[in-house]
Amino acid sequence: MVSIDHIRPVGPRTLAARAQAASALSGALRGAVAAGSVRRVVCLVPDPHARFAAVELSAEYFVDTALTSGYGMCAYVFGWNPARQAVNASAVDQFLGGYGDLRIRPDLATLTPDGPDTWLVVCDVEWPDGRSVPEAPRTTLREQVVMAEKLGLVPSVGIEHEVTFTSPDGVPLTSGGLDYAVGGLSPMSGLLGDVRTALDGLKLGVESARGECHPGQFEIVQRHRDALAACDDAMLHQLVIRRVAAEHGVRAGYLAAESSGAGGSCHVHLSLSDPSGVSLVAGARPEQMSTLFGHFLAGVLRAAPDLTAFWAPTWNSYVRLRTSPFSPRSLRWGSDDRTAAVRLAGRGPSLRMEARFAGADAQVHTVVAALIAAGLSGVEERLDPPAENKLVGDLARTPWEALQRLSGSKLAVALLGQAVVDHRVAMMAEELDAGLEATNSWHRERGDLRA
Repeated sequence: MVSIDHIRPVGPRTLAARAQAASALSGALRGAVAAGSVRRVVCLVPDPHARFAAVELSAEYFVDTALTSGYGMCAYVFGWNPARQAVNASAVDQFLGGYGDLRIRPDLATLTPDGPDTWLVVCDVEWPDGRSVPEAPRTTLREQVVMAEKLGLVPSVGIEHEVTFTSPDGVPLTSGGLDYAVGGLSPMSGLLGDVRTALDGLKLGVESARGECHPGQFEIVQRHRDALAACDDAMLHQLVIRRVAAEHGVRAGYLAAESSGAGGSCHVHLSLSDPSGVSLVAGARPEQMSTLFGHFLAGVLRAAPDLTAFWAPTWNSYVRLRTSPFSPRSLRWGSDDRTAAVRLAGRGPSLRMEARFAGADAQVHTVVAALIAAGLSGVEERLDPPAENKLVGDLARTPWEALQRLSGSKLAVALLGQAVVDHRVAMMAEELDAGLEATNSWHRERGDLRA
């Protein structure tokens, strides 16, 4: 049996180190395919709606052809809505004209086992002529990591995702909150046991897991790693958790709010190191920010309102922002303060920011890309951070306000580029149009009250 050592290293890793890891994995994969222990490779591409588009290839074809020449995937994966219907907007027309192919390029640093003879690999995309696709979430993030490394900074990221387990019709599997519960998790013990087994099979480095504060809610925390790996692996975790839940006849929900007041979050822990791995976050005292990281924090807080549509991309996102007690409606930072939009956590080498803006429904690659871009702008402009606990603004409170702020933001364009901003505006506008054309139980209940 040929071994493939795919375990992600903990902590910061440069793009060059990722490329070296991919090269080593290429040889191991080819050996495993030749030995017959790998028969299929599933190629995954993160789409705008926080899910993977996938194509399964025979392992022989993958190593003989796709690994060097790429493979085709219909471009409309970046021009569709969550129902996989084409979005009617000029910003996505290029993905819909003729429904032609993009070329997917496997990133072997993402290799992950999926059963005895199948491996998963996350892919980048490009146009057939080799041009990049900035609107692709993974491209958006990679470009920001490149920008960071040009400044001598290597981001390290840890993702906390909250998932809510419900019956297929949305009733949570427990009637009460599960924050740090032990016995309270008993109704979900069989499900959670299989979730743990499945995540252990991925060997992607879970740091911790626990019951969360709302009915049926559970949180899984990844160990920190390079930004691309953190986001890819968070989505791989979701993929496997949803699969296990489906096998139990259960829904694994990643809504920003399963109900009013019941928020589901994607908290992002982010630190900066130099290329050798030395942390650049702590200052003169172990609990104090360095000047550089203060600039980074200032950039994040400045840009956060204009980028609300990245943290909160759906109708449901705004239920969380408006009703959940721990959602970051007002912008301030605080030391070890979970009521702040940005929490400064840890000390010394582990000091980091925890950005609490994003809901569980957000596209994690674009969330992290937006955080890095905003922070780098603060570093480049040497912005001074506000005083601790000083209110410096608010996130958009409605999806219309978020759409207006993003579409008119020169800062957002400067941070992420016109193509990325236009694409998010198009997706947000489609989300609003679809919601305004739908009828749901709230409408019926509200209407009956008028009788």
